Amino acid sequence: MPTPLSPQAGSRPRLALAHIVPRPNPWVFAVLALAGLVALPVLAVAGNLLTPSGPLWSHLAATVLPSYVANSLWLMLGVGAGVGIGGVGTAWLVTLCRFPAGRMLEWALLLPMAMPAYVVAYAYTGVLDYSGPVQSALRALFGWQTARDYWFPEIRSLGGAIAVMTMVLYPYVYILARAAFLEQSVCVLEASRTLGRRPWRAFTDVALPLARPAIAAGIALALMETLNDFGTVHYFAVDTFATGIYRTWMGMGQPAAAAQLGALLMLFVLVLIVVERRSRGAARSHHTTNRYRALPRIRLRGLRGGWRWPSAPCRWCWASSSPPPCWRHGRPAVPPPMRASPPWC
Repeated sequence: MPTPLSPQAGSRPRLALAHIVPRPNPWVFAVLALAGLVALPVLAVAGNLLTPSGPLWSHLAATVLPSYVANSLWLMLGVGAGVGIGGVGTAWLVTLCRFPAGRMLEWALLLPMAMPAYVVAYAYTGVLDYSGPVQSALRALFGWQTARDYWFPEIRSLGGAIAVMTMVLYPYVYILARAAFLEQSVCVLEASRTLGRRPWRAFTDVALPLARPAIAAGIALALMETLNDFGTVHYFAVDTFATGIYRTWMGMGQPAAAAQLGALLMLFVLVLIVVERRSRGAARSHHTTNRYRALPRIRLRGLRGGWRWPSAPCRWCWASSSPPPCWRHGRPAVPPPMRASPPWC
């Protein structure tokens, strides 16, 4: 009977090479390459922090940097409050309320995202400035002759920039808040009603906290768009970090200093995200039941109890989704082309 061969003394069993060196996964390399491509601009901007810029930073800090910081902060505060109120309000109305053309407004409220902010700024400026149809009609109606005879808010200002960006960017909050409201079950709201909460308190104490992560994400996206917007603030003559970066690079010929301003702008965004997470703390919201029923729609009535007179929420939603009239001096208003060089060159 043959006996199995015994291994020689001192020899070790050979391990398969596949157990020592894993087979390379092409998806890992693809993901790493894509991540590096996305992070390349951020790394390039961060790398310029170590580049000396000479006395330029002291000049910027003594002249225009405080206005950049102040205007950017006020712009973020105004747009954040505006898109939060407008986006959450319209999302709650079209989700829980029933009024004329409510189904159409569910998608019509997204239309402002298709309009560039600087085009909307030019259109509203053409309508509301001194030579526009609104002030011309007021002067003809009341017999005013010059701008000293009456007061009218200046559209080309920080407040005008806040209003225009709010009307363009609120869909970021609307679409995420509406999705969060649709995921909520009526069982949760009914439980709050049994505990003595009125409809408004049920919204503020139950529905709104459950949708807070989605609302915060929408506001963060809108504020990031606000910070990197150049056309609107440039047309309204509002000095922000976006105009400062363009001016430092193209007007002063200092790309390193412009990149350092961009790094400061990224710091603003990072602080914004950290503040939101800190304010949330350890609070988490979860659905603890598998029972789900769609939210019932409340029928809104007008001033006379019927559909003849549109209700205030209906008018608000229609005003939010309507594009501005693009007419100036009786002719269609065409936005001016963006110049390759700034006006101070």
